[in-house]
Amino acid sequence: MQRHEVGGSAAIQFRLRLVGGGLLAVHLLLVAWATLRPLDVPWAASANLTPFAGIRADLAYGPLEAARRIGSSLILLAPIGVLLPLVGGRLSASPLAAWSSLARTVAAGALVSVSIGMLQTAVPGRVVDVDSVLLNAVGVALAHLAVVPALRARLRRSRKRVAARRGPATPARARSQGPTPRVTRVRIGPWTEVLSAIHREY
Repeated sequence: MQRHEVGGSAAIQFRLRLVGGGLLAVHLLLVAWATLRPLDVPWAASANLTPFAGIRADLAYGPLEAARRIGSSLILLAPIGVLLPLVGGRLSASPLAAWSSLARTVAAGALVSVSIGMLQTAVPGRVVDVDSVLLNAVGVALAHLAVVPALRARLRRSRKRVAARRGPATPARARSQGPTPRVTRVRIGPWTEVLSAIHREY
C-alpha cells in the first residue's frame, strides 16, 4: 500500500512537470512572437533606461490607456509565475522553501525580460524600456502569490484524502509471512529410555 501510494505521487508529479513544461514552452514562443516581431512604424521612441519614467509617461495618456499599457506589461510574463513552479512538481513546501521558490521564479522572469530587451535592440521598431522589466517581474510575482500557494494547498489536501481512504500502510513483508511457525516437541522413544537405563547401570 505504501509503495503504491509513493508511486502514485511520483506519477502525479511527473504529469505536472510534463504539462507545465509544455505550457511554459508554448508561452515563451508566444512571448517571443509578440515582442520580437519587427514593427513597421514611422518613428520609434528613444530607449528608456530611467526607472519609472516609462510608467509616468503611460499615466500621462489617461486612465484607460495607462491601464492598457501597464496591464499588458504585467500580464506578458505573468504565466511564468505559475508554470515555472509547476515544472518543479513539488506538492508541498515549507514557508522558507515557498519564499525561496518565489524569489527564484521572479528572478527567472526578470532574466527572461532582460533577455527580451537585449534582443529587441536588434529588431526594427523595438526599443528597450527598463520599466517593462520591472512590470514583468511584478506580474510574475503577483501570479505566483495568487495561484501557487492555493494550488499547493489543494494538492496536499487531495493527497491526504486519498491516503485517509486507503488507511494506514502495512508493510507487504509483514502481511505475507503469516503466523509464526511452532516447533513440535520431540517425544523420547522407548529405545532411548533403554539406552539411558544401561548408561545409569554402568
